[in-house]
Amino acid sequence: MTRWAWWLLAYASLALGIVGIVVPGLPTVPFVLLAAFAAARGSERLRARLLADPRFGPVIRDWEREGAVSRRAKRLATAMMSICAVLLFATAPRAWMAGIGTLVMAVVAAWLWRRPEPRH
Repeated sequence: MTRWAWWLLAYASLALGIVGIVVPGLPTVPFVLLAAFAAARGSERLRARLLADPRFGPVIRDWEREGAVSRRAKRLATAMMSICAVLLFATAPRAWMAGIGTLVMAVVAAWLWRRPEPRH
């Protein structure tokens, strides 16, 4: 990939992460981590801004250093996925549709809780 493609991926991922703050079911942290990864290859300025951000910086550093996710982040993600599951069952035209979405979120939650917690 050329530098501009990494730059574009970094900013697009960050935009999706920001949208994910307010849109249920769209995750924030994975897009921010992808933005940091891509920014390291395409925009040192964006990467520095992400690492300096009080909300995103610690999450990025923990992930890059240890593949770790804080207990607070795990709880928040699990709570948001639970709310989304309830909303899915309340609004999906068919129960099996909500069931598939809920199953995917349950797999993600199980994977997330298997990640180590930061050692600092």
